Amino acid sequence: MNRSTIDLWVGIFVALGLGAILFLSLKVGNLLTTTTREGYHVEAAFSNIGGLKLRAPAKAAGVVVGRVEKIRLDPQTYEAIVTFVIDPQYKFSKDTIASINTSGLLGEVYVGLDAGGDSEMIADGGRIAKTQSAVVLEKLISQFLFDKAQQEGGK
Repeated sequence: MNRSTIDLWVGIFVALGLGAILFLSLKVGNLLTTTTREGYHVEAAFSNIGGLKLRAPAKAAGVVVGRVEKIRLDPQTYEAIVTFVIDPQYKFSKDTIASINTSGLLGEVYVGLDAGGDSEMIADGGRIAKTQSAVVLEKLISQFLFDKAQQEGGK
């Protein structure tokens, strides 16, 4: 092979590598997902949303049923109000529980929906009353260490 052929293949390889890095960074940032599908809007209030981001999935039984559309702070209660759009083919009852979950130890953060047994369904613009906030690992570790220090100090 002559020098120009090798340079061409190296250039193609570098371009493919840069394209792969761009694709992965867009995928990790949830920027490849489009929200053109119509659906109904549901709100839920959480005391801590952890690392939840816009366009994060809303899942029920591991199936993506919607996406996070908006996150805001309620100025009266100082809770995070998460608004997500649910695909119209999925209906959830009024006693559905929303929780902030993580896929694995370092995985994506998503809204988990556990359907209840009520016969009345959540309407467009409805609010989920029962929520479970994100578990922050750093808080658990610091609380454990603080409790241990208190026990050692009391002996």
